[in-house]
Amino acid sequence: MSTSSVADAPSPATATRPVRGRLELDIGVRGSRSVASRQFHEGALRVLRPHYLDNSGQVSYVVVNPGGAYLGADLFVLDVEVGDGADLLLTTQSATKVYRTPGSFAEQRMTVRLGEGARLELVPDQLIAYREASYRQRTHITVRPSSCLLMAEVVTPGWSPDGAAFRYEEVRLRNEIQVQSGTGEPELLALDNLLIRPPGGDVTGLGFMEGFSHLGSVIVVDCRVDQALADELHRLTGAYKALSGISLTQTVAGTTGLVLRALSNSTGELNRLLTACANLLRERWYGQGPLNLRKH
Repeated sequence: MSTSSVADAPSPATATRPVRGRLELDIGVRGSRSVASRQFHEGALRVLRPHYLDNSGQVSYVVVNPGGAYLGADLFVLDVEVGDGADLLLTTQSATKVYRTPGSFAEQRMTVRLGEGARLELVPDQLIAYREASYRQRTHITVRPSSCLLMAEVVTPGWSPDGAAFRYEEVRLRNEIQVQSGTGEPELLALDNLLIRPPGGDVTGLGFMEGFSHLGSVIVVDCRVDQALADELHRLTGAYKALSGISLTQTVAGTTGLVLRALSNSTGELNRLLTACANLLRERWYGQGPLNLRKH
């Protein structure tokens, strides 16, 4: 896993590939609730009707891919805007499954904008990369100094006929987070690149996956993020069968980012760990109960 500060623009070939699914979702405030002020979908992406999982006013949307999988050269594009004071919980109906991608990788591009006092919890089901799969995910996020962002994701290898893990070709996750304060240009808060390329070497060895097969990540951006919170989350992860590490970003315009990585051999264990982190923040910052997505 690596972190870089160099821009990574799509090549002309990937920039012009056809879009297989597109979703646009804008969230605003109506009365005491957050609601969709605009939504658009075409192709192989859509959202289910909204739910309110508690009385906080936070709206919950579930993204659905009726095709059920990402294949070679597939491109999915998502654009999400959470307006001033609005609150969105965004998840997926099921795991993102990437199957064999001969010829070209599957790709997801996501753009997120958070207004002043806006909040987004982005908690998709796990990403499963199967044999000979290649997948790239680019997420570009712009927050305001008073925004709150939480992202949680698990990457797991799919089943291989010989029972071996890490038979996919490549998984590349790139998160670029900027802070917009005032009317000037946004400032870079974090550029987080994660690249796993199993054919290039033994990624299960020491110094990379440390003998584990599954990886989980949590990213938090909020003006309340500090070293004390990082220490508390690190202590919390000690209760789980996972190897974890936490780092903090620089502070930009009064807001700070936190990145947690966890390694395990179990999707369930990583999901429990990431959910515990989310629940701690939900209760402390918003007085909400534990995350319960009610998808099944």
